[in-house]
Amino acid sequence: MHDIEPYFKWRTYYCAEEDKQSPFFGKKYSEFQFTQKVYNYFIHPQWDSFGSQTLYAKLLFVDYEESYAIIELIGEWNDCLNNDVMFLKRYFADHMIAHDISKFIIMCDNVLNFHGSDNCYYEEWWDDIKDEDGWVCFVNTLDHVLDEMEKMRIQHYCEIGDSFIDINWRKKNPQLTYQEICHIRQTKTKQLH
Repeated sequence: MHDIEPYFKWRTYYCAEEDKQSPFFGKKYSEFQFTQKVYNYFIHPQWDSFGSQTLYAKLLFVDYEESYAIIELIGEWNDCLNNDVMFLKRYFADHMIAHDISKFIIMCDNVLNFHGSDNCYYEEWWDDIKDEDGWVCFVNTLDHVLDEMEKMRIQHYCEIGDSFIDINWRKKNPQLTYQEICHIRQTKTKQLH
């Protein structure tokens, strides 16, 4: 896992450590000191910790005019033992919501497992952004991760599902990725809340 870097080709558009409104503003990174782990496996030092012991993030892009953020995750999402969604919501999402971000695209290509507990924080997250036409979308979840998320019924509060699988986002710039997600959201069958 130590050689899986967060996606870096969008750094010409945005760097979280240079954004004064980012929760990671001013952070210094090392390319050579591996200190963070998912269980016994070191991860690349470019990933950011937000309080979870098994899940790490990278804020890839933020557009304050369009009110969206694109985040990449790595590790094991464990709400059952670690309440990872609480850390993601409290440390990360709440900070971005305070800066008028209401749309969250979360790249889950490297989320290896999901263990749910309840959907209270997902519901709270949705409540915090719904009045601004906000949403949370999980993109490229592995099949077994998607199955577990659906068992926890988070689809009532977040955009998940087959429509958001196999999105080739790394070949696009952030704006085109956002437009593609918006288009899929508008054309897919809506869930009742």
